[in-house]
Amino acid sequence: MQIQPFSVNDGEGIRTNIFMAGCPLRCRWCSNPEGFRQEEVVGWYSRRCIGCGACVSVCPEGIGTDMNSGNGRELCTACGACVSVCPEKARTRMVTLMDADEVIREIHRYRLFFSYSGGGVTFSGGEATSQPELLEYLSRELYDMGYSLTLESCGYFDFDSVRPALERMDLIFMDLKHMDPEVHREFTGVSNEKILRNIAGLGTLAGSRDIVIRIPVIGGVNNSEDNIKASADYVKSVLPEAKMELLPYHRLGQVKYEALGLPFGQEGFYTPDKEEMNRLKALVREQGIKTADYR
Repeated sequence: MQIQPFSVNDGEGIRTNIFMAGCPLRCRWCSNPEGFRQEEVVGWYSRRCIGCGACVSVCPEGIGTDMNSGNGRELCTACGACVSVCPEKARTRMVTLMDADEVIREIHRYRLFFSYSGGGVTFSGGEATSQPELLEYLSRELYDMGYSLTLESCGYFDFDSVRPALERMDLIFMDLKHMDPEVHREFTGVSNEKILRNIAGLGTLAGSRDIVIRIPVIGGVNNSEDNIKASADYVKSVLPEAKMELLPYHRLGQVKYEALGLPFGQEGFYTPDKEEMNRLKALVREQGIKTADYR
C-alpha cells in the first residue's frame, strides 16, 4: 500500500489516494507495475545512485548496489534497511505494509484540506477491490467518519463481495479498456465479460452517486472510432446517466519499470494527439453520453 496526499486528479477537491496493491489484470500499458502483487517492494532508481555503497553495507542479504542485476531481486526481502541509509533516495519503498488503523490515522492528518476543498479519499491501486476485506473495513470506518469516498477500479472483481463498499462511494471510476473480449484478453490478460457485467451492476446499487466510465486511450490498441462508439453505446444502454472520461496514453510510469528491473515493452503504443482525442470525445457525446475531465 502507498498513500498519496494532495491529489487533484482522482475526484473532487483535494484528495488523499490510497493505492492498494494487487491487480488481476496485466495491462501492457500499466503505469503502476509495483502494484501487480500484494507484497512489499523496494525500487532502485539508478539515475539517482551515486555508488556510495551505503545500501550494501546494511543489506542483510548482501545485495550489491545494482539490486536489479544478478539475483538481487530474488534475494531482496524489502526489509527497507537500504532505504533508510540511502543519501539520494535511490532506494525507495514503492509498496509498504500498513495497518488499517494506521491508514485511517494518516487520512485524519488531511481532513482540513478535504473540508475546505470539498475533497476526500480515493481508493485506487493496483486494484482496491483485490483486497475486499480491507476495502470493506476502510470504507466503512471512513464513511462513518463523514469522509467523501471515491473508488478507481479496473472493474474485474466479484460484485456481491464488494457491493457494500461500492454503496458507500460518492464517485466511482471504472475502466472500460476494449469492447472486444479477445482483444481485451490479448492486452490485459483477461476477458472483458466480467467487467461489462460489473459496469451494468453499478446501476443496481442503492443510493445515488456519480459514475464515470474511463477509457485509457491507447494508440494502436483501442483508439478506433468503432471501439469508442461501441463503448459509448454500451454505457448508454446500461448506465444512461453515467459520464465517460477519455484519458490519453502516457509513459510516466517508465521510470518505475527501470526501478523494478522490468522490461518496459510499450514501444508499440502511442499517445493520440489533441485533435484525435477531441474527435473521440465528440463521438462519445454524439452517442448521448456526457464526458468528464478530472485531469
